Amino acid sequence: MSTLRRRRDAGARGRDGAGGAGATPRTGPSPAAAVVAGQVRGAFRLIDSLRHMMRAWILPILLVLGGSAIATGQISEGSPGTAAALLLVFLVLAGVSSPLIFPRSLGAREAQRRSAVDGRPVVFWRPGCAYCIRLRIRLGRSARHLHWVNIWRDPAGAAAVRAANDGNETVPTVVVANEPHTNPDPEWVREHL
Repeated sequence: MSTLRRRRDAGARGRDGAGGAGATPRTGPSPAAAVVAGQVRGAFRLIDSLRHMMRAWILPILLVLGGSAIATGQISEGSPGTAAALLLVFLVLAGVSSPLIFPRSLGAREAQRRSAVDGRPVVFWRPGCAYCIRLRIRLGRSARHLHWVNIWRDPAGAAAVRAANDGNETVPTVVVANEPHTNPDPEWVREHL
């Protein structure tokens, strides 16, 4: 190929090499746009995670703030003993209604996989649910032998609960041998460990 022809072809393509008679136009996002899109998706995932986390902690935070306000009022009226007792009650209620009393949650798929291997029940729950708290407290130490799935953190878990409960997110839903049971008696759950 002659030097003149190479220069002519290079001039037709332009500086970036895109263009000219035989060039195909670039389709899809540029690499920079793909990076930005990935960062935006990551930010939305973080916001969604924070939203679920905040929803789980609203009741405990309100209990602590309410207890603190009532205790402050009792102290200003000259009743520090009553203030301390009330604050302690509110702190216990906040602790019981927080996600801290539940064993670490798994994703629904991982919990179902583990249940298939070891035969232990899967418990679908959500923070602030009085029936979930009752189940957790009545199970005591044996609660750690179950596979717990927080439906507010796991969309697949929420979908499994809706499928088992006619479209409702009714918890606790306990799955034993692929058979869902909604709000079962804690003693019954203990028997199936």
